Amino acid sequence: MTGFFLTFEGVDGAGKSTQARRLAARLRRAGHEVVLTREPGGAPGAEEIRRLLLTGDPARWSPVTETLLFFAARRDHLERTILPALARGATVISDRFTDSTRAYQAAARPDAAGAARALIDLLQERTIGLDPRLTLIIDMDPAAAHARGVARTTDEARFERLGAGFQTRLRQTFHEIAAAEPERCKLIDAAGDEDAVASRVWAVVEKALR
Repeated sequence: MTGFFLTFEGVDGAGKSTQARRLAARLRRAGHEVVLTREPGGAPGAEEIRRLLLTGDPARWSPVTETLLFFAARRDHLERTILPALARGATVISDRFTDSTRAYQAAARPDAAGAARALIDLLQERTIGLDPRLTLIIDMDPAAAHARGVARTTDEARFERLGAGFQTRLRQTFHEIAAAEPERCKLIDAAGDEDAVASRVWAVVEKALR
């Protein structure tokens, strides 16, 4: 592995996808080969699973079923997109990865969060075996992010429909992930305009790439 793998995380509507695109463009201008991808998705089979996960009734899947579907998509993404790009030395930027599964499935069932995380960690070890070198968590007030998320015109709004309380639990879980792995995970304040957030992102990424 000669490439660099980094991920963006955060609650729905925080602006992580925008910042991932901006970072990819900046790195390309600097001469890097960049593969910008997303989860669930990022490969043909994984994109089919994405449709199942992000559309429809919020209660259509149990947290365990969701977890298994996410990891099926992630394995396809890993095999077909991430590993080949890293092997040839590219920078891979993924809009979400395993930390999202840790956050979303635990937040969906706070009464069973410990069991959900144990299953996710086991699947991560046995079926993925790769962690990002850097994870940027775009941190935003969940109420504001939720209002922005539900205003988007998309049919991929299954998780947004779980409500503002769900987004608050998500943010808390992302903070817990960042506290547990401070070398890998960096919280990025989403306050201000896109340029201000992009500057904070770049300050962290530039240091990591040295």
